[in-house]
Amino acid sequence: MTDIGAFLKTFIYLISTSLLYPVLFLLAVLVLFIIAYAGTFFAEWLERTRLRRCPPQLLPDMLKNDEPEGMVSHRVIRYLDALREVIRQKTGVETAIENLLQTTTLELWRSTDRLRILVRVAPSLGLIGTLIPMGTGLAALGQGDMTRLSADLVIAFTTTVTGLAIGTTAFFFYTVRRRWIEEDIKNMELATEMLVPQPERIAHAVYDQTPN
Repeated sequence: MTDIGAFLKTFIYLISTSLLYPVLFLLAVLVLFIIAYAGTFFAEWLERTRLRRCPPQLLPDMLKNDEPEGMVSHRVIRYLDALREVIRQKTGVETAIENLLQTTTLELWRSTDRLRILVRVAPSLGLIGTLIPMGTGLAALGQGDMTRLSADLVIAFTTTVTGLAIGTTAFFFYTVRRRWIEEDIKNMELATEMLVPQPERIAHAVYDQTPN
C-alpha cells in the first residue's frame, strides 16, 4: 500500500513539474497575442475618434440616403454595401436580409471570443505557473538549497504578474470592443429598417442576443 501511495505521489509530482514549461510557453504566446491585438484595437479606436458626430434624429436619413461615410464604422459601411446587393435580388429578399443580419451579428460577437477566453485563461495559467515552482521551491528549502528556492520564487511571482496583466488588459479590450459592437449592431438594424422596402421589412431581435 505504501508503494502504491509513493508511486501516485511521484506520478502526480512528475505531471505537475512537466507542466511548468508548457505554461511558460503559453504565457509568452499570450503576451505576443495581446500586444498584436493592441495594435488592431488602437487602430479601430483611432478610426472611431475621427467619426463625425451625428444627431440621433438625423442618423436614419443619413443611412437611408447613402450619406453615412465618416459617421459610422467601417463594419456598418460594409454591411450597407452587402444589404444593397441583397435588396437588388428578385427573389427571397426577406430571407436573405434576415440571414445577412444574423450572420453579421454572430460574426461580430464571435470576434470577441478570444478576448473572453483570455480574461479567464491568462490568470489561471499565471496561478499554475506560480504553484508549480512553489512546490519545487519548498522541496529545495527542505534540502537547504536557497539558490534553487530563490530562482523558483522568482518564476512563481513573475508568472502571476504576467497572467494577471494579460487578463486585465484583455478585459479592458473586451469591455470597450463590446460597446463598439453593440453600437454597430444598433446601426445595422436601423439601416435595415430604413433601406428595406415596406413589404420585405422584418422585425429583428438579434440585438437581444448579447452574450452575458
